[in-house]
Formats: sequence, C-alpha cells, structure tokens
Amino acid sequence: MFRFLEEKFVPVAARVGNQRHLVAIRDGFITIMPLTIVGSLAVLINNLPIKFYQNTLDAIWKHETWTQFGGNIWSATFNIISLLLAFTVAYHLAKSYQKDGLSAGVISLSSYMTFGTFGEGGLTGLTTGTGGIFIALIVALLSTELFCRLSGNPKLLIKMPTGVPPAVAKSFAALLPAIITIGIFALVRTIISAGFDIPDIVGSFYSAIQEPFMGLTNTWLAALILAFIPTFLWTLGVHGANIIEPFMQTINLPAINENVAAISAGKVAPYIVNKPFFDAFINMGGSGTTIALIIAIFIFARKNKQYNTVGKLSAAPGIFNINEPLLFGLPIVLNPVLFVPFILTPMINVTIAFFATKWGWVPAATVSPPWTTPPIINGFLATQSWRGAVLSMVLIIIAVCIYLPFISMANRMARQNEQKAALAAQSEESVVESRGQKVEV
Repeated sequence: MFRFLEEKFVPVAARVGNQRHLVAIRDGFITIMPLTIVGSLAVLINNLPIKFYQNTLDAIWKHETWTQFGGNIWSATFNIISLLLAFTVAYHLAKSYQKDGLSAGVISLSSYMTFGTFGEGGLTGLTTGTGGIFIALIVALLSTELFCRLSGNPKLLIKMPTGVPPAVAKSFAALLPAIITIGIFALVRTIISAGFDIPDIVGSFYSAIQEPFMGLTNTWLAALILAFIPTFLWTLGVHGANIIEPFMQTINLPAINENVAAISAGKVAPYIVNKPFFDAFINMGGSGTTIALIIAIFIFARKNKQYNTVGKLSAAPGIFNINEPLLFGLPIVLNPVLFVPFILTPMINVTIAFFATKWGWVPAATVSPPWTTPPIINGFLATQSWRGAVLSMVLIIIAVCIYLPFISMANRMARQNEQKAALAAQSEESVVESRGQKVEV
C-alpha cells in the first residue's frame, strides 16, 4: 500500500503543495502572522476572564477607556487584514515570477480598493476587515498574473536615462502595466455595480458565498477531514500542514472575528472550527498530537534504544509543537505501525473537542496564540478559560492511551529484530570459527 501511495499519490500531493498560487497565499498569510497574533493578544487584554483583573482596571479607569487600548490594536490588525493580504499575496506571487514584488503588491491593493465599498468615513469595515478576505485573495492573484504578463512586454516598458535612481526607474517601468491592470478591475467593478445593481460587492459576496462556505466548514465532518488530511500526507513524507494552511487561514481569520463580535455582544460564538481550535486541541506537539507519543515512549519504550533516544531528542521541540525529529527519526513517515495512531488520534481528539465546544462545556476559541505555545497553556489562551486547559489535558491523556498499544507493538518488533540480529551474528561467528578450524587442520 505504501509503495502504491508513494508512486501514485505523493507526486501529485507534492505538486499541489508546491503550486505557485497556493504557496503565495500561504506565504502571504505567514507574512502577516505577527499582526494576527498581536490582534489576538489585544482580545485577551480586553477580555481576560479574571474578575480581579477586570475589577482592578475598572477601578483605575473607566471600562471604555482601558479597553480602548486593545480596541486600537484590533483596529490596526484584524480590521485591515484584507488590505494587508491584497498586498502580501501579490508580493509573493510576483516574486515567484522574478518580477517586481513591491509594484505588484501596490497595484493589487489599488485593484482591490476599486471593489471596496465607501461610506461617510471612507472604506467600510467589511471591506478592510475579514469580510473581504476572499475577494482580496482573488484580486491579488488575478491582478498579479495580469501585471506580470504586461510587465514582460517590452512595448509597455518606459525606460529612463542611466543616471535615474533605481526606485524611480522601477516605478516608471510599472506605470503602463499599472494603468492597464487597475483600469480593467475598475471597469469590471463598474459593470457589476451598474449592470447587476450590486453597489456593495464585498458585502454581497460575503453574504452569498463566504459566510455560507464558512458555515459548511464549521461542521464535525469538515473538522474530521481537516484533521485527517495533514496527518495522512505526513505519513507519506509530504508536509501536510503546508498544503492545508492556505485553506485553514481563509476560514480562520473571519471565524475569529465573528466569534469575538458575538461574545462582545453577549451571544454564543458561532464558529467552532478555526486554527486556534486545532492548535489548542489537535496539533499538540505537532501534527498527530505527537506530544502524547513522546509521553508514551517515556512510559513504555525505555528499553527500545531507538525510540528512547529519539524521544529524548524530540521532547524539547515537542513542547513547542515541532515534531520533525519524531516524524523522520522514529520514523513515522512510511511506518506501518505508527501511521495508524498518528492518523487516528487527531480524528478522535477533534471529535471530542468539537462536541465539547458545541455543547458548551468549553468556550469557543477566540484568541490565536503563536503556534509554538506549549500544549495546555495554548488551550487556556485560545479559549480564555481554565476549561480549555483541562480539555487539552484530557485529550493528551486519551492520545497517550491510543499510542501505547502501538508503542508496545513496536517494542515487540524491535526485540524480535534484535534477536534475529543476534542469532545472525552468532551463526556468522560459528561459521567463521568452523572455517578457522578447517584451516588449522
């Protein structure tokens, strides 16, 4: 089975993982990751669920005054996320074509703004915030493709004299492609608005497509699929997390934003499935909940030299959710024993965590801590509740119980291999001795 998958499936998965546009989307989200983390910490500052903390700050300042600090940070991060992505995704896509990334990013941002909805104070929050993410991604990809093709046309290149500074020369080189690209998107916006009577394109797209799509991904079945794909790909040696990251990010930021808005309004958070949910309850130690595998090794595989050595080396990185030493050291990749619990554990954990959240036992994830935040602490920060930390602990214990029988099986196989190796060595020694005796005779 592994040979068939390695020959037929892995090349296709590798091509998908290296696909230029998906990589640009992934890198675009990674570029703004510090801002999303800062924005999530602002939510934590404003909503830390400790009464003493809240009452103390309320006694020093008015509640509306000290929460404005976190609100300002939120406005400068999540509330401009679509604008940032329109630039960063275009930048990385243009760089992959060896074109001017800065010009592509600026043109993409301007093209996206032609689709924006303007109110009395400028662009609406839906246009700049998470509501415009899908359109921002589409515009970034299309505008950059168009710009890269136009900028490669020598007839559209305005050459400047030799003594002109490089920055000025680049801006004039991008002038005609910029005029054509932005003009085309502005024309499309005009046709849609006038011909189909859709003045608010971002809002209409959000209501008709993005919001229902997020609803479809907010199901138990979708959570199972999202837990299965990266671990399955990892068992074949393909970086599954990188392949699924662009999709996770497109549903992640809008879901967090909607959850925060609902909780602030005193309502129930509508979205369970998002990236903090996976980081806090499924990807503990890395894909496959491998922090539990390290614990299982320490409990049950002390006499297995290979597992024990790799487990010790993997413990420190595993605390910070880095599990490549385990994946390639045990290995888990193409391992017929460990690939079963490696895939099964996240699917069981995501089921428990999903229904625990749906039934109200644990709050929904509203904060996005850094993905390197250690397990249990991550559960507390993501949900802003001690119940999130308890659920993380319970899921780790369950995961250890799933891994233990397979570690035991691996130990038996290792002992059998050692015995076979010892017998082979003894038989080889006896053959050498018998040959030596014949030589002496």
